[in-house]
Amino acid sequence: MKRNKSLQTLTKAEEEVMHIIWQLDKCLVRDIIEHLGDPDIPHSTVSSVVRILEKKGFVDHKAYGKTYEYFPIVTKEAYAQHGVQSLMEKYFGGSPKKLVSFLVQSEDLNLKELNDMLKKLDNAAKKK
Repeated sequence: MKRNKSLQTLTKAEEEVMHIIWQLDKCLVRDIIEHLGDPDIPHSTVSSVVRILEKKGFVDHKAYGKTYEYFPIVTKEAYAQHGVQSLMEKYFGGSPKKLVSFLVQSEDLNLKELNDMLKKLDNAAKKK
C-alpha cells in the first residue's frame, strides 16, 4: 500500500464535514449545514471548516459570484488508505500481517472474511 505523504489527518469536525462533501459530491455550505442536522450551527463555523479543508487540499471550489460550490479533490478511498497506512505504522510497525493478525485475534475478522481477503490478494498478485 503506497502512502500519500501529502495527505494530512483531519480533525473530527473536518472529517464529519468531509464525509458530507464526499456524499454530496458538489455542495454549498448551506447544504452541509442541512446534512449536519443541527440548524443552530453557525454558517461561519461550517464555512471555516470548509476553508480549512481547502487549505489542507481536500476540497476545491467554483465561484458563482459570492456563492462558492465546493467539491472533493481527495477521494474517500484515498483518505481511507492513508488512515489504514497511518494506523499500521503507528500501532503495527508498518506490518499488514500484524494488523490482520490483531483483527483475527480480537475476533473483528472471522475466518471466512480472512479467506476472502486472501483470495483478493492472490488475484491482485496474479494481475501484476
